[in-house]
Amino acid sequence: MECISIFDMLKIGVGPSSSHTLGPWRAAERWINHLHKTELFAKTTKISVDLFGSLSLTGKGHATDLAVILGLAGYDPETIATEDISSIIKNIQNKGKLLFGNTFEIDFNSKNDITFNSEFLPFHANGITFTAFSEEKEISSDTYYSIGGGFVVREELIHAKENIEIQKTFPFPIQKAIELEVYCRNEGKLISEIVLENEKSLRTEKEIDFEINRIWDTMLECMYTGCHTEGVLPGGLNVRRRAFDMHQKLKGGMPYNNPKEWIESIRSTGVHFRQILKWVSCFALSVNEVNANLGRVVTAPTNGSAGVIPAVLMYYMVIENHEANFKHIKQFLLVAGEIGSIFKKGATISAAMGGCQAEIGVSSAMAAGALTELLGGTPEQVLMASEIAMEHHLGLTCDPIGGLVQIPCIERNAMGAIKAISATELALESDFNNARVSLDKVISTMWATAKDMNSKYKETSEGGLAVGVNLSDC
Repeated sequence: MECISIFDMLKIGVGPSSSHTLGPWRAAERWINHLHKTELFAKTTKISVDLFGSLSLTGKGHATDLAVILGLAGYDPETIATEDISSIIKNIQNKGKLLFGNTFEIDFNSKNDITFNSEFLPFHANGITFTAFSEEKEISSDTYYSIGGGFVVREELIHAKENIEIQKTFPFPIQKAIELEVYCRNEGKLISEIVLENEKSLRTEKEIDFEINRIWDTMLECMYTGCHTEGVLPGGLNVRRRAFDMHQKLKGGMPYNNPKEWIESIRSTGVHFRQILKWVSCFALSVNEVNANLGRVVTAPTNGSAGVIPAVLMYYMVIENHEANFKHIKQFLLVAGEIGSIFKKGATISAAMGGCQAEIGVSSAMAAGALTELLGGTPEQVLMASEIAMEHHLGLTCDPIGGLVQIPCIERNAMGAIKAISATELALESDFNNARVSLDKVISTMWATAKDMNSKYKETSEGGLAVGVNLSDC
């Protein structure tokens, strides 16, 4: 049984896309490590990269080529100064040289050495092949697949788990939602408590708290940055940042100097229904505007859907419970991460495979379940809230205009956050014994829908709004 940690689902990285940016970046790192292991790294004098399928069709808009270059140059997406990315890329392009693996220089021309191929490889829509040469002789060629949420699989190892015993096991192994529900019932525990026991089999609770703090700090910093940055997003669509203007209208007169004080200032403002909608939307928009600008975000479960979970968690902290603290943040992210992992095991979190239902739909389900537990819901109600949230995202297509994670992607995060809150309220007022659709059933339905969906609605920018809107109108 596949054991997925919440830290596999919630990863810190650079936008705009986990599948098309973070995944290829990590693939480049893994390939370099493979070259080291096979003692071919030092022999490499030239490299080439081939992008396939969705990585090619929307690669320019998703900065896939830039991510590949940064990965090959040895930069880490968790620590790179995002404000330096543009100058780093320009320097490499102007010099025509790349500091390969941050070790030695090789000739590199991004226009010639990165090829965009429209054909799809058989295993997954997001394929990337790296080839190394020693002088003019090919010495290594490896294909990787970016399967969503920053997860990367090497082609030679796709079926490895079928042939070897998986060493990592959880005390409460979970493949389906019903198994999680049964564990909670038998153990008399909340979902977050079951998940914590699984995480403690991998690392100490002190390490878990450190990582959760790091994730939340990144989410909070991202929201703060988005709410305090104005201007137009890059890419040519001339999309104006809206979180800044919304925030200016919403915030009270309370002074603050940092993100922590910012939370307190928001708590002090009186809110009614319309303001709540605006605050939640503002939080979600702020994250995905940062994401669209190659900023640092947390996959939740992907970069394209990174705004939903922090927006809903902020809603809880500044509107529902002004006494909320790290305990609540930890509880929320434990539940959200586990729900996301169940979707990944039973379906997909890749828009290239399942459309936007696999991103915004899953993130909304994650947020709804997590919020439900914080508001006192039972494990059954948590799973019901997740089911409701996904049920109303089924069939949602991925059709980014110009291949950019901007229209309609940024607004969809706001809608996903609002749907998550609505799903929570419906679940809390419902009798789970009368539920007609289980979370497992909606996950299997989502996967069936994904397989039936025409490829032009799966992050290829070949259908929907991507072709229905003329770029010259933007």
